[in-house]
Amino acid sequence: MRGRDPETGEFRGPSRTQQRQGALEVRALAEQLVALSPAQLARLPLSEELAGHVDETRRVTSHIAHKRQLQFLAKQMRKEDDQTLEAIRDALDTSGDAARIETGLMHQAESWRERLLDDPEALTQLLDEYPHADRQRLRQLIRNVAEERKRNKPPASYRELFRVLRQVLTAAEPDPR
Repeated sequence: MRGRDPETGEFRGPSRTQQRQGALEVRALAEQLVALSPAQLARLPLSEELAGHVDETRRVTSHIAHKRQLQFLAKQMRKEDDQTLEAIRDALDTSGDAARIETGLMHQAESWRERLLDDPEALTQLLDEYPHADRQRLRQLIRNVAEERKRNKPPASYRELFRVLRQVLTAAEPDPR
């Protein structure tokens, strides 16, 4: 309940200006979500209901109807708890924790890929750190990359090796031995 506390004289809750500012921030976040590609949206921590509202807003093309649908999306987002909205903002923020983790994971996968291609013992080291990795699939990809390089073919297996390594690194943390 808004207003002043009769005992202390302090205001209860945020002022209308603060409420309006919060609503505008959520609407700006909704606009960012609608502007993302489906692949980028899939990486965000959105509930199914919220993702459905985002998809519906993207489908509406008429200017006024789109604006109205965007307001509805922002209203639905305001119903979410603050932690959810912060997680979405962090995932969208290119300088946030999620972006740093994603970049670190990418660099780690690139490093492992180069080590696997340069050093035959690197596969054993990788499997020691990540025992859930598919040994046979990794060996096959390493052989295919060597064959592609020898025949000057496009680097399809090289890219696939990177994808598999990212999955391995994402699936679990290394064994602390």
